[in-house]
Amino acid sequence: MFRRRARADREFREAQRESLAPLQMHAQEPLPFDTVQTEAPAGAGGEAFVPDFPPAEVRAPSRQDVEGVMMRWMQPLVIDGEVHACPTCGAYRDWIVFCMRDDSVWLRCRAGHQGQEPRLDAAWYNRNSGPVDHWHPTLEDGLRHLGH
Repeated sequence: MFRRRARADREFREAQRESLAPLQMHAQEPLPFDTVQTEAPAGAGGEAFVPDFPPAEVRAPSRQDVEGVMMRWMQPLVIDGEVHACPTCGAYRDWIVFCMRDDSVWLRCRAGHQGQEPRLDAAWYNRNSGPVDHWHPTLEDGLRHLGH
């Protein structure tokens, strides 16, 4: 009786080992989407060719490739329960809000006065901004596009 139990246990463990072997073999192989496949083009002389997908002309720049992003804020800007006004001219509407590469937020009024607003951050900007619809090479081009 005890030998039958031991033999059944031994057969079960052997079956587990046999079924585990192919799984371990697959676990050691890299998945095709985990690595970039490189292949040398004919006549390249040993240089590795990395496929460029999607092509560079259809890719949007990443957040680290640009100095910052901007949006127009037409209504009064309420920060911590109070309406924010420009300290120089007193304007409280029609802001341009900049979110810079270092995640600082800057405000610019219609008169061109600007300053950093430490109570706002990149998370606030991302919650309140829409999708990026234009890329501008200079700040002046972006301000002209937004009507300033």
